[in-house]
Parts: sequence; C-alpha cells; structure tokens
Amino acid sequence: MSVFRVILSVIFPPLAVLDKGCGSFLIVTILTLAGWIPGVIGALVILNKDTDRPAYPTYPTYPTYPVNNTSRTRCEY
Repeated sequence: MSVFRVILSVIFPPLAVLDKGCGSFLIVTILTLAGWIPGVIGALVILNKDTDRPAYPTYPTYPTYPVNNTSRTRCEY
C-alpha cells in the first residue's frame, strides 16, 4: 500500500480501489454514497488486504507417502 493510494483513498475512496476489481469498486462506491467515513474505511481495508497470500491453504491433497503401484492386487475371475 503506497502513500499515494492512502491519500487518494482519503480524498476519493472509489478511485483508490479502481484497479482492485469491479466488486471492490462497487462496494466502496456504495459505502462512500452512504457516508464519506465508511467509504474511506472500506477503501483502506481493501488496500490493506494482502494479495500475495493465497485464499486457501496450499497443502497437498494427494498422499505424501510413497505408493508402490505394483504391490496392489487385482481381482481376477
């Protein structure tokens, strides 16, 4: 979050979050229309959100132990 964005979010909150997506822009615009302070708070929260961190855990969904496929037996009739 740069100093320019913080100043812009205090002056005109929807303009500060314009590149964060349409949903963020609409939310901050509605909050700004409801009142200047909620718009500033909403813009600062969106700008402070860490985008480098994934939204979900990155643990593997497959087994991490070695699996020997040749040890499995098939049912043969």
